[in-house]
Amino acid sequence: MTKASPLVVLAALALSGCISFGAKPPAQLLTLTAAQSVPPGTANNVAPGEAITVLWPTLPADLNTNRVPVQSGPTSVAYVKDAQWTETPNKLFARLLGEVIEARTGRPVLSGRQFAIDPGARVTGQLLRFGIDAPSNTAVVTFDAAVARGTDVRTKRFEAKVPISEIKAEPVGAALNQAANQVATEVADWVK
Repeated sequence: MTKASPLVVLAALALSGCISFGAKPPAQLLTLTAAQSVPPGTANNVAPGEAITVLWPTLPADLNTNRVPVQSGPTSVAYVKDAQWTETPNKLFARLLGEVIEARTGRPVLSGRQFAIDPGARVTGQLLRFGIDAPSNTAVVTFDAAVARGTDVRTKRFEAKVPISEIKAEPVGAALNQAANQVATEVADWVK
């Protein structure tokens, strides 16, 4: 085994301070938690076509990130400092929506990966807003939902606004979770 020269060791140490593999992550990441969920051990059997499949909604570019947008005016967007989702909002919202739909309807909910089994009614749409409106100091979730059963398609817009105390990671995360649950509850009742 050869010994590294002191010059090589010093060069490696000097470079280690210059190399960065991404931004420093925030102290904590935000996620969504369903206010209503299916109890463990719950089993469902349904007839063919009676399941519900929740697909990831589409997103506009300002939401296609793990950061939390703040709409400060009609044409300007910033992001909440030190606030970051565990994954993009459409994936988080789809899982929350599926959990709430199953809890409220009693029908099994499949994910997009299980789609081929028997999709039944398909729920998808576009998540238009999922962030903070600075002028009104509210968390806003706006979802254009679409439900398809065979060739029958229905659409409806859902929106929830929850006041926030300040634009910081923790209150923003809690308010967006509350607004997302409100929208998910309304969508579940509409899908029923």
